[in-house]
Amino acid sequence: MAEVAYVSASRVFSGTPPVRAVDNLELNVTDGEFLVLVGPSGSGKSTALRMLAGLEDVDEGAIHIGGKDVTHVPPKGRDIAMVFQSYALYPHMSVAENMGFALKLRGVSKAEVRSKVEEAAKLLDLTKYLDRKPKALSGGQRQRVAMGRAIVREPSVFLMDEPLSNLDAKLRVETRANIAALQQRLGTTTIYVTHDQVEAMTMGHRVAVLKDGLLQQCDSPRTLYDRPANAFVAAFIGSPGMNLKTVPLVAEGAQLDGLTVPLSREALGAASDHQLKEVTFGIRPESLHLVSSDQPGVDLVVELVEELGADAYVYGTVRIGGSAQRFIVRVDGRTPPAMGQTVKVGVRDAGEVHLFHPETGERIVG
Repeated sequence: MAEVAYVSASRVFSGTPPVRAVDNLELNVTDGEFLVLVGPSGSGKSTALRMLAGLEDVDEGAIHIGGKDVTHVPPKGRDIAMVFQSYALYPHMSVAENMGFALKLRGVSKAEVRSKVEEAAKLLDLTKYLDRKPKALSGGQRQRVAMGRAIVREPSVFLMDEPLSNLDAKLRVETRANIAALQQRLGTTTIYVTHDQVEAMTMGHRVAVLKDGLLQQCDSPRTLYDRPANAFVAAFIGSPGMNLKTVPLVAEGAQLDGLTVPLSREALGAASDHQLKEVTFGIRPESLHLVSSDQPGVDLVVELVEELGADAYVYGTVRIGGSAQRFIVRVDGRTPPAMGQTVKVGVRDAGEVHLFHPETGERIVG
């Protein structure tokens, strides 16, 4: 079994004041799970991964692998294999030699090393490249060699630190699908770090969102998207992110200048319990739509149109509380409005509105 647990784990760097790169992290990863750590630069995701690998100290708390406390165990004793952003291949070795090098160091026989390398190469479609040097490979092929080197070790846990960041956009999409399928086939517990939330949403069984060393939410991709725990997760998850605006509350709901968005009795009651006169109002771009002049809505001045084929994203400003506020709306890509045009925008379904505390950012309704 290869469960992984961060038990109130912290990494504190000295300074004035000290920097808590990872702060009291409580996180459990089940055997065979693909967990993605995601967050902006400086959120602590790579540090958390390196703590698990034994490459960073654990200053407070503990880390367990397979039920064993490995907090003070050196990296080679943790039964993990790590895939780095830089691939870290030996340039003077062939693909086969790179993939089998760790086994050779362990004293595994040449025949067994070759067998395991060939098996991994078949999984990764690298068989015809086994005699080549890394310089003769593309970026995607080098990345697969790095994966193969991890696979042949048959570790309890795979650790991957932004392994796709050096690939072009098309190859990144293709390779992330391959990694997800491979992990499903092998069933090895995998913890994967990325700053790309699209990558996180499309690969992970669960996604853990970090900010400033603190875990914000860990849940399935669908739950993160539909029920973000706070305004940070709401803005970070989704491409583009959720529209978030602080708006006043009235008896019927949230007031967006000429449009009152009705809120449920539960939502209004929760806001009242918090004694709030305004809330952070959140709505996804696809939950807004263009409406005719005789329907309820707000006027949006179009500043930019991103045409993506079937869909288009319209970026524009709406007047709220006397100031111009940016909104993003997803529309039909075949009939988008023009830049400079003023269009009317309405809410498709008031049930798709999210409410957050304007000061703490926490979700108001569960």
